[in-house]
This record gives sequence, C-alpha cells and structure tokens, in this order.
Amino acid sequence: MTKRYTGGCACGAIRYETNDEPIFQNHCQCSDCQKRSGTGHGSYLTFGQRADMAITGEVSTWRVAGASGNEKIHTFCPTCGTPVFLISVAMPEFIAVHAASLDDPEQFSPQMVTYTSHGHTWDKMDPSLQAVERMP
Repeated sequence: MTKRYTGGCACGAIRYETNDEPIFQNHCQCSDCQKRSGTGHGSYLTFGQRADMAITGEVSTWRVAGASGNEKIHTFCPTCGTPVFLISVAMPEFIAVHAASLDDPEQFSPQMVTYTSHGHTWDKMDPSLQAVERMP
C-alpha cells in the first residue's frame, strides 16, 4: 500500500500532499537551518519529484545561499509565518518539506545528520544516525 504524505502550515492556508516516498530524510545543522528553525537544526523529508506534489495556497518566498553555496528558495505562509518547504535552485525538481509540517510527523524517519560542522554541543542528535560534516 502506498503511503500518503500530507501537511501544511499552522493556519491551514497552505496544504501539500503526495503519494511519493521521500528519497532522503535528515536533520540539518547548517547555520541557515538553525536560524530558520529557531533551534539547533532543521528536519526535512526530501521528495524527488516536485511536480508530483500537490500544493494549494499561496506561499511567500525568500532566497538564501546555503552553506554549500547553492541558492535555496524557502517558502512560508504569509498569514501564520510557518515554514513549509524549500527548493534548491541547483536541483529544482526536488522539494524538501519541514518534518513538523506533516499532518503525521511520526512519518519522519531521519537517516542522517548533515552539516555537523555547524552543530552545537547542546543540540544532541541520535548517535545511531550517520553524521556528516557537509551534505553528501
């Protein structure tokens, strides 16, 4: 049976859904994700076909160069401010949704911690996860 991933912002103005499986799930400790999340890391599910994700509602965006130097497009709800997903300009077919934006956040199953070189000692990660200093 195909798993369905649904989610959106806190106020419900933005919604997404897909039947695709994520190709990558991670905690990211880069400086951008720390600032974006307001804590020590961001948590994401990355899907390989943005075109297969149905998105409703209007998003606001802003762009930033990530730790890799690649430009990222962050989206958020203009009403409640919730970050919902991000897209890498270098890989526009991919879409990464914030794990906590899922209707069922238990669907998130992290495989790796990325950008540990930017991590803080107080941001404890599961030691069983593979940890890398940058993005693989």
